[in-house]
Amino acid sequence: MPPPRPPWRAGAILEVLGASFKLGLTSFGGPVAHLGYFRAEYVIRRKWLREDAFADLVALCQFLPGPASSQVNMSIGMSRAGIPGALAAWLGFTLPSAAALTGFAFLLGVNGVLDSGWLHGIMCAAVGVVAQAVGAMAGRYSCDAKRAAMTAVAAMASLLLPSGLTQVVLIAAGGLAGRLLLPAQGARKGERLPLNVSRPVSIAALAVFFALLAGLPLLRAVFQAQWLSLFESFYRTGSLVFGGGHVVLPLLHREVVLPGWVSDSRFMAGYAAAQAVPGPLFTFLGAVMTSAPRGGWGR
Repeated sequence: MPPPRPPWRAGAILEVLGASFKLGLTSFGGPVAHLGYFRAEYVIRRKWLREDAFADLVALCQFLPGPASSQVNMSIGMSRAGIPGALAAWLGFTLPSAAALTGFAFLLGVNGVLDSGWLHGIMCAAVGVVAQAVGAMAGRYSCDAKRAAMTAVAAMASLLLPSGLTQVVLIAAGGLAGRLLLPAQGARKGERLPLNVSRPVSIAALAVFFALLAGLPLLRAVFQAQWLSLFESFYRTGSLVFGGGHVVLPLLHREVVLPGWVSDSRFMAGYAAAQAVPGPLFTFLGAVMTSAPRGGWGR
């Protein structure tokens, strides 16, 4: 694999932006499919990293909270062009779906659109997509009796005690149960992914992450500004939800629909439209809120 270009080289940043923008235009099918597109583009075609490094990166991003496919794309961009490369990868991959769904969100403001038959058909299809995604994840991660039992217990606890704290407790309990009950995978040597980020910058980024996670709820309680409440809700959702994609749907629904920021019909309509465009799934929420009737975000 050729060595990564220095982060200050404009050519490397533009290279990452172009590759990510292409993927943002063509990566249909949701987070799992995105990883397949990334492998074909970055590993096979461009040879920016090897198979073992890509597999390790995917495993790491699945372990971290937030959208795994976007994290993989940004990490590869960072390996090529440092932090500017990560930002270029995020922008290129997200921009196409954000533009398409912004147009769709403003279309929802047209009278009669929410009651149209074609939109209800898309929403019904979206339910099927979610069911298929849940089934695929269950087949992959709950593949034996012990894992199926852990999944069932977590599902029942989530239904009986639906809260952000419940999620954190269940994730910690799942890790502990897996450590005690599930066999460990054999360690293997792999290629180290070159990253143009220093240790002090990495430590500072982690400190900012935890400071915002702890401080934003306090700021929200003190200032009670709508934009701050929105930012805190999305930041907490991205920080505490593991798996990304369809996994985050129930929590986002509770965060934006129950406070009245987005109506249930607009939320489902936007999610249904997100299935029909490439790129990240949840770029629709900001656009739907922006296009909501005045006097409230989709009440």
